[in-house]
Amino acid sequence: MKTLDKDSVIGVAALLVHAANIDEKYSDKEKILIKNFISSYLNDENNEDILNKAEEIEKNSNQLINYTNIIKKNTVETKSDIIEHLWKIIISDDSIDMYESNLMRRICGLIYFPDKLCAEIKLKLINKK
Repeated sequence: MKTLDKDSVIGVAALLVHAANIDEKYSDKEKILIKNFISSYLNDENNEDILNKAEEIEKNSNQLINYTNIIKKNTVETKSDIIEHLWKIIISDDSIDMYESNLMRRICGLIYFPDKLCAEIKLKLINKK
C-alpha cells in the first residue's frame, strides 16, 4: 500500500506542515505526527531532515495545487492514508476551525477524494480520542 517515493513524501509532508500551520499554532505534537507520516513511508530516512525540507517548501509556496498533484495520481488507499494523517494533525489540538475544514474540503476536491470517505476518516479519529 505504501507507494510514495521520497520526493512525494517530502511534498505530502509539506502539505501536512501547511495543515499544521493553518491555525497559526504549529506544535511539537504536530511535528511528531508529521514525522510519523514520514517514517511510515521512508523508514530508513532521517525524518528530521525530511521535515526540515518540507517546512522549507511550505514556507516558500502558497500553492496547494503543487502538493495535491502528487497525491492525485495515487490509489484510494494511499489517498485515504494521507487524508487520515491530515485529520490527525488538524484534530491534534482538539478543535477544528473553519479554515481547517475548508482546507480539507479543498484538498479532497483537488485529489478527487470522496467527501463521505473523508468524513468517515475524521469521525473514526475523533471517536478514537
